[in-house]
Amino acid sequence: MIRLSDHLDELVHEFSKLPGIGRKTAQRLAYFILKQPEASVTQLAESLINVKNKVHQCTVCGNITDDEICRICVSEKRNKLLICVVEEPTDVLAIEKTNDFSGVYHVLGGAISPLDGVTPEQLNILSLLDRIGALDSVEVILAMNPDVEGEATTLYLTRLLKSFPHVSISRIARGIPIGGDLEYSDEATLSRAMEGRVRI
Repeated sequence: MIRLSDHLDELVHEFSKLPGIGRKTAQRLAYFILKQPEASVTQLAESLINVKNKVHQCTVCGNITDDEICRICVSEKRNKLLICVVEEPTDVLAIEKTNDFSGVYHVLGGAISPLDGVTPEQLNILSLLDRIGALDSVEVILAMNPDVEGEATTLYLTRLLKSFPHVSISRIARGIPIGGDLEYSDEATLSRAMEGRVRI
C-alpha cells in the first residue's frame, strides 16, 4: 500500500493509541485535523500541552485540579464529614452529575489488582487514613466499581477503617451491575446507589 504522507500516517498512529479509537476513526480524525485552520490546530496542541503540564492531583483528595486544592475541597457548601471514596477522577464526575451528593471525595487512583501488579501501597490510601484521623466523626462511603478489583479494594479499606471508632462506613447500593464502571452509569442509577448505600 502506498503511503501518501509520512506525517499524516504518524498522526493516525498516535490517534490510534487513544482508548476506543480504531484505525478508521484515527484516519477520520487525522483528515479532520488536516482540513482545520492552523489556529484551531494550534489551540488543540496547546490544550493538550496544558493538560499535561498544568493539571495535577489535589493535595487533599487526589482529584484532578489546576490548583493546589480542588474546587470541591475548598467549597464551603460541601460536607467535609461525608467522604466518598472512588477509584478515579472520572468517578467523581459521574457522581457529581447526579447533583445528589453534598460531601467531598477521596480518589484512590485505581483499585487493588494483584494480577496487574497494583498493590495497596500504590494507591492513595495512606492520605485517606491521615485525613479521617484528623476528623471527629465522619462517614466514609466506599464507591468502588462493582468488579473483582473493586470488591477487593472495598474489603481492604473496610478492614482498615474499622480500626477508627469515630468512622461509620457504608458502600453504595447494588444498583450498578457487576462488572460495570461508575463512569458509564447513568445519573438515576448512581443517585439510587447513593441513597441506598448500606452500612458495612
